[in-house]
Amino acid sequence: MQTTIDPDEVAKFEAMAAEWWDPSGKFKPLHMMNPVRLDYITTQIAAEFGRDLSADKPFEGLRLLDIGCGGGLLSEPMARLGATVVGADAAERNIPVAQVHAEQSGLDIDYRHTTAEALAEAGEQFDVVLNMEVVEHVADPLAYLTACQTLLKPGGLMLCSTLNRNPKSYAMAIFGAEVVMRWLPKGTHEWKKFITPDELVDLISKAGLEPVDRKGFVFNPILWKWSISARDLSVNYVTASIKK
Repeated sequence: MQTTIDPDEVAKFEAMAAEWWDPSGKFKPLHMMNPVRLDYITTQIAAEFGRDLSADKPFEGLRLLDIGCGGGLLSEPMARLGATVVGADAAERNIPVAQVHAEQSGLDIDYRHTTAEALAEAGEQFDVVLNMEVVEHVADPLAYLTACQTLLKPGGLMLCSTLNRNPKSYAMAIFGAEVVMRWLPKGTHEWKKFITPDELVDLISKAGLEPVDRKGFVFNPILWKWSISARDLSVNYVTASIKK
């Protein structure tokens, strides 16, 4: 079985596994960004599957894969909204961290130390694939996205976020986050592996999915908060695509 896993990238996140649920730790940027990520994710899922977000469990009946789940920062809210969640990660040490936190939170989430390719080979199928901040860490983005496409049922939705590749993203995501603010360990990201929005749309299309939306996640250093932008995709951005 082929894999797109980059062992060096996995090792980086294994080293930080214990800090997933510390909002002031090495994953502080994700904790800060999580509200806007969840806003986009829930809005797109509700629109695609005709769900009412004011309902008690609006995603009940939907099977969702959180690939590259880490400690479960997205898996847990999806489970609370009623989805049947599988959280998968190539970094083995992330899984017990996620399992323990889910148990403490009273949530039933199927966490697995596995890859998108292994799940696809096993014939797993999902209504939704969350593919957030993963594609910039794999060895072969097209092969990885093709595996994600295989995992979707017809009419299924993939949400994929990553980092743009330009001088601003280097200044913000690497120099700013890793050197100045020290939110992340140096070397967490490799700028050359960042992907422009047009490149990602092309990869998604080649993988057999239809891109239907893209937005930017924008950090305001004055207000110290994130927001969703229809125009500014210069650093962090997210895409939505459908399997026809």
